[in-house]
Amino acid sequence: MNPIRFPGLGLEFLIDPVAFTILRKDIYWYGIIIATGFLLAIIFASYEAKRVGQNSEAIMDVVLWGTPAAIIGARLYYVIFNWSQYKDSPGEIIAIWHGGLAIYGAIIAAVVTTILYCKYKKVNFWEISDVCSFGLLIGQAIGRWGNFVNQEAYGAQTNLPWRMEIFSKELGTYIAVHPTFLYESLWNTLGFLLLLFYRKKKKFNGEIFLLYTLWYGFGRFWIEGLRADSLYLGSIRISQLVAVLAVVGSIIMIFYRRKKEG
Repeated sequence: MNPIRFPGLGLEFLIDPVAFTILRKDIYWYGIIIATGFLLAIIFASYEAKRVGQNSEAIMDVVLWGTPAAIIGARLYYVIFNWSQYKDSPGEIIAIWHGGLAIYGAIIAAVVTTILYCKYKKVNFWEISDVCSFGLLIGQAIGRWGNFVNQEAYGAQTNLPWRMEIFSKELGTYIAVHPTFLYESLWNTLGFLLLLFYRKKKKFNGEIFLLYTLWYGFGRFWIEGLRADSLYLGSIRISQLVAVLAVVGSIIMIFYRRKKEG
């Protein structure tokens, strides 16, 4: 267990990834943090559904169907774009406890599942997506602190005052890196607050979701450019490509829906 340092800020943290043990089973901080973000996301989404007159049971149904789909999607996304690691060890494909989940895969799978659910139940997808967008931002903002505990998802080396020093097993020494987990957590928190302020002024159902996609895609593009563990397709960072598509697609849809509603 190696400490995490922020020398420019005079901070140091010594965190054991294992929070506690029950019946000889280790319970990790990563899982606790993810579960906390998930729970708070559900609570807020349920509250928001009631505020706008939606059936909160529909939100719970989306969660029940979307959660396993998101886990599978996150894993498939990671495996597909990191196939060289798994092609000779297919048994490792399902070993998510060894790490290897991609947030974009989770979001895409969850959105597709929600679309199918709404079509089957004859529920307005755009209304549901607006509510769920707040939950996504909450879950992502909190969940990134699991990466902090695990000392993962960090950026390239830097000398900036807020640099984070972690021990690199590959190099056998401490390195000072961009705390990209923090960048994304703060970006999502800011996005949540801005959309929370804007929600009563939205012009059409689905605008909050499209603005979420635009906001997250824009932030993820520049943050991904700092990451040291990106997945690549040739020389292209996959997450940056998806981010560009998300931003462009959101802008087009926002203009289209506003013109249609106007």
